[in-house]
Amino acid sequence: MSTDRLSEDAPEPTAPGPETASEEAAATAAAEAAGREGVMGGGTSGGTDGGTGDTVGGTDGVSEGSTEAGHAPGAVDAAASGAVAASGAVAASDAVAASDAVAASDAVAASDAVAASDAVAASDAVAAAKDATAAGDVTAAGSAGGPEAGAGAPAAADGARAAEPGGKLSAAALAAAVRAVESGERSADSFFTQRSPRSGGAGAAAGARKPPGGVPAPAAGTPERGGPAGAPPQAPAVPGRESAPDHTRPAPGGDGGGRPAPAAHTTAHPATTADLAPGLDGVRQVLTAGGAPEALTERTAETLGERAAEALREDPWQLLSVPGVRPEQADGFARALLGPACGPDDDRRAQALVGWLLEQAALAGHSALEAPALRAALAQRSVPDPDEALQTAIAEGAVLVFQDAVETPGGARPSAGDEDEEQPVRVLLGLDRFAMAEESVADGLARLLNTFEEPADEEPADAGPADAAGEPATSSAPEHGGPPEPGDGAPEDDTSVRDDTSVRDDIPVRAVRQPSATAWEAAAAAAPSPSAAELIRAAARSGLIAHTGAEAARAEPAALIAAARALGLRAFGATHTPDGRTRLARHLAEAADTYTGPAAAPAPGAAAEAAVTLSGLLAGREGPGRDADGALALDLLVVLDAPQLDLETAALLVESLTDGARLVLSGDPGVLWSAGPGRLFADVLAARCCPQVASRTPDFGPVGELVSGIGIGELNQVEAPGKEVVIIPARDAGEAVHRTVQLVADSVPRAIGVPAEQTQVVTVGHGGAAGTRALNAALKERLNPGPGRFGGFDPGDRVAYSPAPGRTVTGRVTGADAAGLHLDCAGSPVVVPRERVGPDTVRHGWAVTAHQAAGARWPAVVAVLPGDAAKGLTRSWVYTAFSRAERHLSVVQGVDQALPRAVAEIPAKERTTRLRTLLQLHTAQATADASAG
Repeated sequence: MSTDRLSEDAPEPTAPGPETASEEAAATAAAEAAGREGVMGGGTSGGTDGGTGDTVGGTDGVSEGSTEAGHAPGAVDAAASGAVAASGAVAASDAVAASDAVAASDAVAASDAVAASDAVAASDAVAAAKDATAAGDVTAAGSAGGPEAGAGAPAAADGARAAEPGGKLSAAALAAAVRAVESGERSADSFFTQRSPRSGGAGAAAGARKPPGGVPAPAAGTPERGGPAGAPPQAPAVPGRESAPDHTRPAPGGDGGGRPAPAAHTTAHPATTADLAPGLDGVRQVLTAGGAPEALTERTAETLGERAAEALREDPWQLLSVPGVRPEQADGFARALLGPACGPDDDRRAQALVGWLLEQAALAGHSALEAPALRAALAQRSVPDPDEALQTAIAEGAVLVFQDAVETPGGARPSAGDEDEEQPVRVLLGLDRFAMAEESVADGLARLLNTFEEPADEEPADAGPADAAGEPATSSAPEHGGPPEPGDGAPEDDTSVRDDTSVRDDIPVRAVRQPSATAWEAAAAAAPSPSAAELIRAAARSGLIAHTGAEAARAEPAALIAAARALGLRAFGATHTPDGRTRLARHLAEAADTYTGPAAAPAPGAAAEAAVTLSGLLAGREGPGRDADGALALDLLVVLDAPQLDLETAALLVESLTDGARLVLSGDPGVLWSAGPGRLFADVLAARCCPQVASRTPDFGPVGELVSGIGIGELNQVEAPGKEVVIIPARDAGEAVHRTVQLVADSVPRAIGVPAEQTQVVTVGHGGAAGTRALNAALKERLNPGPGRFGGFDPGDRVAYSPAPGRTVTGRVTGADAAGLHLDCAGSPVVVPRERVGPDTVRHGWAVTAHQAAGARWPAVVAVLPGDAAKGLTRSWVYTAFSRAERHLSVVQGVDQALPRAVAEIPAKERTTRLRTLLQLHTAQATADASAG
C-alpha cells in the first residue's frame, strides 16, 4: 500500500472538531443494545455512518445526522428551520417509516406513500362505517377517539353527526360519514377511535390492528411468538410479574406508531379540549403552550393523526412519537402543559418510553430487544417500576413478547420433536410491525422451499442452451424471457420446458415454467466459470439459494439469469441502485453470448430489461409486472446486494413471489447491513436453511486485494505501482477536509486521470468537522461556487437524492422553477417539489456516508477517517467504504492504529433479530414432516 502523496502541497491544518456521535452519560446495557443515541447540537456527528449499520445517525442521508438546534422553553430544542432533530435518529426512523409505507402500498413512490396509506385507512373507514350502519355499532364509525367510550356525542360527518339516545349514531349520520370518506371530504382517521399506524407491516401484516387485551405469553421453553391471535392474555410475559393492570382506554386519535393509549390519570388537565382551534391551528396552539416550536406542527399532525391536538392535550408524552423528539424534550413539554401534576411515575410517560426505546432499537438495526435490556433502559429513564410498565405495554398490545430458544455453542439445533427436552430461552420484546415483517419473511422463504418441485430427469427433445458438445442451441427465448412460442425457433413439443400445474389442498397453483434436469445440467456445463456452474446447479434443485461473493462475483448470478432466460424462464435480476442495475446489465450482455447462438440472438435491449431496480420491480415501473393473482410474473429472481435488503421490503418481495418460483439472494457478506432493522442475508446464511454457493472468483487489482484482506480481518500492505491505493495522514479534521478537497479537485484528476465528477468522497457521518456537511460545503466552494439560490443549490451541484427514506441515488442539479428542483439522476430526470427540498430528501452529494454509497461504485473514491471517528469504526464500515472504488482509492485518515484494530477485532455491530430462529424452526419442522411422511 503506497503512502506516497499525490500532491506535495503543504497542509493547512485548522482547528479540529468533534466527529462521531457521543453516547449519553451512564449508558445502560439497553442503550448499548439499542445503539448510540447521541445528543442534539451542531457539534456532534450523525453517528459513524448510518443509524443502523453503525450508530444511530445519517442512515442513507435521509436527514441530518444532528441538526443545529436552538433551545426553546419547555426543553424542546428547535433546529435552524425550527424542526427537532435527534442526532441522526430521524434518518433511520424515516427509513423504517418509508419501508412500512412502501410495503403497505406496493412500493409506491415516497411522495405517494402517505396518500396510499390514507387510501387504505379510508377504505377501512368506509367498511367500518357501513358495518356500523347495519349493526348500530358506534365503535367502528362513531367517535373520533374521545378519551372515554361514550364520553360525548360523536360528531357527524362535516360536523353534523347527531347522536341518538344511548350514544348510537343515526343511519343518516353514518351514511353521511360514508359519503364523506368516499368523496375525500374527510380523512378516514377521524372515524376510528384509534388511528392506524403511520406505516404498517408488509403484505398480510399491512394495516393489521391489534385487539385490546394484549398478547398471550408463550409457554416457557417454547420458541413461539405471542401474537395478536385473539387469545386472552395468559401467563406473565415479563419474568418476575404475575399480572398486568388493565389499561384499555383508547388514545385520542391514536399515536400513529402503534403505541397503547395511556392509562387513566387521576390529575385533571389544566384546560379542556373545547378551546382548541380546528386542524393544524389546534396542534400549533398546544405545541406553543408546551414550549415546543411551531415548526413541529405538520410533523406532529402527520404522526398523531387528525386529532393530534386533542391527543397531545390528553397525553403530552405522545409528542415522543414524533420523529426527532427525545425523552427530555417530551418531559419538558409535559411539564409545561401539566404543571405540578407531571412526574416520572406517570404511566403515560412509561408507555411512551417503551415505544420510543423499541423505535430507537430499530434505528440501530434490532427487530426486538431482550426484556432485561429494555427494563434497564426504562430504569435509566427514571421509570419507577419498569416491570409494571412492560406488563402494561404487553397487556395493551403495544409490544409483542417472544420466547426464543437459545443455542449453546456446539449444541444440537432444536428440533420439532424435542418438546419434552427443556431448552434455555430468551425473552424478547418488539413492535408488532417488525415482528410481523420478520415472521412474514420466514414464512415466505419456507413456502418457496416447500412448494418447489425439482425438475424431472427427462431428455429434452430439442432445447437447452447447449448440445452435448457444449455448442449453443439455436432455439430462442422471447425478448422478456417468457416461454418460447411456436415459430420462434423452439418446437411446439419441447420437453425441456414443461408447465407444472398442480393442485395442493384443493387450491390451484399457477403454472410455473420448469426446465428438465438435463437442460439445467447442460446450462451449467456451458457456464463461464466453475462458481457460475455451481450456482446454476443449485438453482435447478431449490427454490431458495444464497450466493456470496464480492464485485467480480456478480458475473455469476448474471450467468444464471442468462441461462434461465435461454431455457425459457422469466428470469430477472434486481439491484438497489441504478448504478447496480447498469453494472448487472453489462454482465448480462456478456453472459448472453454464452447461451445464445447467432441465429437466435436476443433482441436489442433484452439484457438491459432483465436488470431492474428492486423499488421499480415492486412498484411495477420495471420488470414483468404482476399477474392476475397479484404475484410478480416471473419464474426466477436474483436479488443482488442482498445485505441491504431490510425486513419490510423483503416481506413485500417474498409475498409477491408465486409458489414454485426461485429466489436467489446474492451479495457480499462483508458490507454494511440494511438501513432498516434486521440482518436478513446474514440470518439466512446462519440458519443454513437453503443451499449456499460461495464464489471463488476474486476481485483483481490492488484495490481488490486490499478489500479481500479486510474481509477476513487483515489490513494488508498491497503493491500499488500505479498509485491505485494511497494513504494520506491527517492530523485533525480540518486538515482532513483540506486534503480531501485537494485530492478531488486536483491530485486524482492529474495523477490518476479520473475527473472530479467521477470521484466520490465517503465519510463517517453527516455532522462534525469532517462530516458530509463540512466536506460538501468545502467541495462546493472549490468545484461549483454559487449563491445557492434554489434552496441552497445551484445548477451543476452534485446531490444525493432520497426518493424514499433509506434509499439514495446520486445526481446533478440541472435547474429549478416553480415546480421544484430539477435533477438528473443516472440519466433520468427528476423534479423535487419545492416543499420537499431539504436535507430529508436532497442534499449535496460530493461527499456521502458509507450507507449511502452501498450498492454503487465509482472510478475513484476518497475515504475520510478523521481521528474522532475511531470509536465508531467497524470492519464492515471500512470494507464498504473501501470497496466502492474501482480504479483508485485514497484514504485520508487520522485514526492511526484504530483502523487496523477495527478491521481485525470489530466485524460489525450486533443486532438482535429473530429471523434465524424462525428459519431454523421451519427447517426442523419440514425435516420432521418428511420423516413422518
